[in-house]
Amino acid sequence: MRVGLLGLGRIGAFHAATLATHPLVDELIVADPVRTSPYGRPGDPFEADAVVIATPTGTHAELIIRACERGVPAFCEKPVAGTVADTVKVLESAQGHRVQIGFQRRFDPGYVAAAHALRAGELGELHRVHLITADPAPPPAEYIATSGGIFRDCHIHDFDILRWVTGREVMSVYATGANRGAAFFAAAGDVDNSAALLTLDDGTLATLQGSRYNGAGYDVRMELAGTERTQVVGLGPRAPLHTTEGPPSGEEPWPDFVTRFETAYRREIDGFLRAEESLCSIEDALEALYVAEAADLSLRERRPVEVAEVRR
Repeated sequence: MRVGLLGLGRIGAFHAATLATHPLVDELIVADPVRTSPYGRPGDPFEADAVVIATPTGTHAELIIRACERGVPAFCEKPVAGTVADTVKVLESAQGHRVQIGFQRRFDPGYVAAAHALRAGELGELHRVHLITADPAPPPAEYIATSGGIFRDCHIHDFDILRWVTGREVMSVYATGANRGAAFFAAAGDVDNSAALLTLDDGTLATLQGSRYNGAGYDVRMELAGTERTQVVGLGPRAPLHTTEGPPSGEEPWPDFVTRFETAYRREIDGFLRAEESLCSIEDALEALYVAEAADLSLRERRPVEVAEVRR
C-alpha cells in the first residue's frame, strides 16, 4: 500500500523509519513544511491508501476530518483535539470512518501481559492500582504554554491505559500538584509535579504520581494489586530506581519515552496497517480526555470532581 505521513518531528521521524521498512508499505509520501526525511518522497499524503498524522496538536482535528472526507483511513498521535468540544466534533465527523489514535502503551508487551493476567483471573479481585509517569527533564517553555497541562498532556496516557488494562471506567478524581522547578510552569497555569486519587466504577482505587523532574531517568510504571497477586509493569533492569536491598542492575535507565516505548510504537503502526480490531478509537481518546479534564478541574478548584460533571 501507499502511506502518507504528515509531520517529521521527533515521533514523525520515528514513524517514517518504521513505515519505510514495513513489509506492507510499497511507497511512503511525506509532508512537512520545514523538515525533510531520507525516507519516502514529498507529495500529497492524502493521495495514499492510509495516512499517519504526527503534526502539532492544533492541526490534528482538521487533518483527521480531511482524511475522513477523502475516505482515507487515518492514524493520529494523541490528542484528537485540544478541547472536549472539538474532540466531540471530530468524533461526529468521523462516524463510519477508520481512525486510530496513538496511545502506544496498549501495544507495550508489559501492559499487554498485565491486561491478560488480570482478565485471566491470575490476580484475583483487583483492589488497587498505582500509576507513575515521570520525565527526566521538562520540555521547553514554549511547549508547556500550549500543552494543556500535565494531566491532559502527560497523564492522559495513564488514564487511557488504566481504562484499557482494567476494563473499568473512572468515576471520580481528586488531583493536586506542585511547582518545584522552572517558573514557566506556573506562568502557564501548570504544575511540574502531580498526584491524584481516582475511583473506578467498581470501587477500585487508583493512585497516580507524575513529575517533569525525575533526574534518574524516564520512569513509567503500573502496579495492579489483587487478592491473589500484584502485577507490576515497568520494573525491569532499566527502571530508574535504586534499591537499598541490593546492587543496581548496571544497565542504563530509560532516557526518554521514545526509547522506552520503541517496540510499542512499531506495534501500533503495524496494527493500524493490518487494520486490526480493538485499537484505540476516537471514543477511547475522548474518555481519557474526560478524566484529564476532571483532574485539571480538581487541581484548580481543590476538590474531588466526578467525571460525569465534565461530560455535561
